[in-house]
Amino acid sequence: MSTVFNFTFVPWFRSVAPYIHKFRNQTFVVGLTGEAIAAGKLQSIVQDLAMIQAMGVKIVLVHGFRPQVNEQLAAKGHAAQYSHGMRITDPVALDCAQEAAGQLRYEIEAAFSQGLPNTPMAGSRVRVISGNFLTARPVGIVDGVNFQHTGLVRKVDVEGIRRTLESQALVLISPFGFSPTGEAFNLSMEEVATRVASELRADKLLFLTEVAGVRTQPLEPASEDNPIDTELPLAAARRLLAQLPPSLQPSDVGFYLQHCVRACEHGVERSHILPFAVDGALLLEIYVHDGIGTMVIDEKLEELREATIDDVGGIIQLIEPFERDGTLVKRDRTEIERDIASYTVIEHDGVIFGCAALHPYPEARTAEMAAVTVSSQSQGTGDGEKLLKRIEQRARMLGMDSIFVLTTRTMHWFLKRGFAPVDPDWLPEARKRKYNWDRKSQVLVKNLSP
Repeated sequence: MSTVFNFTFVPWFRSVAPYIHKFRNQTFVVGLTGEAIAAGKLQSIVQDLAMIQAMGVKIVLVHGFRPQVNEQLAAKGHAAQYSHGMRITDPVALDCAQEAAGQLRYEIEAAFSQGLPNTPMAGSRVRVISGNFLTARPVGIVDGVNFQHTGLVRKVDVEGIRRTLESQALVLISPFGFSPTGEAFNLSMEEVATRVASELRADKLLFLTEVAGVRTQPLEPASEDNPIDTELPLAAARRLLAQLPPSLQPSDVGFYLQHCVRACEHGVERSHILPFAVDGALLLEIYVHDGIGTMVIDEKLEELREATIDDVGGIIQLIEPFERDGTLVKRDRTEIERDIASYTVIEHDGVIFGCAALHPYPEARTAEMAAVTVSSQSQGTGDGEKLLKRIEQRARMLGMDSIFVLTTRTMHWFLKRGFAPVDPDWLPEARKRKYNWDRKSQVLVKNLSP
């Protein structure tokens, strides 16, 4: 059994490693429904969040409390009231919401404080910090309905949340906001999570919900022929929402989808709808290639693709400043036009912000990654890593065993991404003949694993 475990665990763990590296220092906002807590899933979800944070992810956890508030209302003989998909929060409902929020916050903090031996929480040190990060305003009267103490997010204390995350703490936010006069307002978890993710420009917004996601045929029942659509482009998600009736209940197809779309429209790269009923749903979505549930992804603002002849002007405009300061070797237009099929570009809303070329040397089973450029406006956003990944994919498809670069100023960037320095004599003969010994470029090589 031990041998079988070793042979399965080691390859699996190695396959997870790229995702661990990728998401380190990224910010995830997790929207946890009150239904998940009521279903007894809190402990396992907390364990998964603790592991994710231990791997370098900054986490903001926004919890809901819909069923808990309804339970409190029922105990007091008071009916829950809804309109337009929102709770009408009268004084009794406000008291119930405050009681439920306090109890849930206690339970969540207690769950993160556990560290029993032989459990996933053994040795964990998760500091949970909550606070008055939200300013709210009243919904007011809509179509003659007075929502009383139901509110909407007016402002998010982005700087306060970021400082807390930088202190290695997990930020816990209850769906409550306060007006400048100190009045409390009951908010929806979905709106709070969406606004916080948007204001933080979070890398991911993940809803742990009672639904499995959005199916390929959204209005048809679940079946083998109607699986969950694991990746939904933002444009397609918008079209789907336009076709659906208003979503008022959490079980409605568009209820969580509308918040995912709104987040992507406001700078969140990816938003997810995950089923809390599946054990380890967060881990499966984040660290497994195919994931689980539905991911909405913004394709409009950024596209990574192979270049065409129409991109020559944009590539020249991008690389010219780096040629002038000596970072890149000068290339004339004719050379770029001739090699345009070798280029990969990143296009943001019609503008090229990054490029790289791949020049193979089949006789040596290696290829040169050249003209690697990311616009100064886009540096630090991960575009360089995206270009490198695509170039590696293209090299593997061509049967190359390695890729190499020649650089004078960006050596450390490549070293951090798996390249190793070699002597210029390592270069393939055809490339060695073109090597500029006066420029003294560093030669760096990266082996491509199968």
